[in-house]
Amino acid sequence: MNDLPDGLTAFLDRAGWGGANIDPIPGDASFRRYFRIGEGDRRAMLMHAPPPHEDPRPFLDVAQWLSAHGHRAPQILSEDAALGWVLTEDFGNDRMRDWLDANPHGEHATYAEAIDALVRLHQTPAGPFAPYDMAVYRREADLLTEWYCPAMDLAVDADGYRAAWDAALAPLLERQQPGVTVLRDYHAENIMLLSPDSKGQGSQGLIDFQDALVGHPAYDLVSLLQDARRDVPTELERAMLERYLAATDAPESFAADYALLGAQRNAKIVGIFTRLARRDGKPRYLSLIPRVWQAMERDLAHPALAPVADWFAANIPDDLRAAHGGDVQ
Repeated sequence: MNDLPDGLTAFLDRAGWGGANIDPIPGDASFRRYFRIGEGDRRAMLMHAPPPHEDPRPFLDVAQWLSAHGHRAPQILSEDAALGWVLTEDFGNDRMRDWLDANPHGEHATYAEAIDALVRLHQTPAGPFAPYDMAVYRREADLLTEWYCPAMDLAVDADGYRAAWDAALAPLLERQQPGVTVLRDYHAENIMLLSPDSKGQGSQGLIDFQDALVGHPAYDLVSLLQDARRDVPTELERAMLERYLAATDAPESFAADYALLGAQRNAKIVGIFTRLARRDGKPRYLSLIPRVWQAMERDLAHPALAPVADWFAANIPDDLRAAHGGDVQ
């Protein structure tokens, strides 16, 4: 209990949870910390997202929007955004990823429900969030040349990299209008399995959605089906993509856009995982890079990625690519 953040007990007192049990739980790749709060039969989750490194207001805004439109975000019980405190409904311990590790027989049905949740989200008019525009796509893709390439001691054509992405993504930007709400980190570690609530809303709860933007419906599909943190069999990826397409009026260009956003997202993740290791002292993410690189290679094979694929062929040596991105130190 000695390592509790300053102000925690005072916030709980103000929120009506004074004297409750406080159990720290593992966090994520950010400065946020989480605590399970218990008092008698009551349970809650406490997030500490302290300024200036974190700002809980986007989380609060997106959570309230999702709940107001029938999507299963945790109920906000109390908050003090200025100090970084948010007390929410406790979704329990059953992360989709952990549950599937113990119940692999349920993989198809569980992913099908996650796909159906995305269909419902995409049938809802987009929320009042910033656009997923070219500047954001560029900034994210640049993480590969800013972090991964120096880590591998590669001198690459950074200007050519940006130009290749601009050429590949320009048609997608036109096709993603008017856009849908994109949660941006929709994968098996950010989906909680729970019982339907009193309103009958879904049995999968959403977390870690504070970076939501308005963008292309393929993005969260890629996030789910090309998961950096668990293997999704290609047969399952194909079946779930077909399930989504059968439930929507997606255009013929959707397959190209799925590959484009898969490559863009995977390039970003390789850069982020390298940065987490080299800048933030979190090397455990390096072991995930080969899986991400394999998915990116599949995406790069699509003709829509030709400019980007050509850049990779000219700038990333074949031996590194054959080793699924190489061994970042």
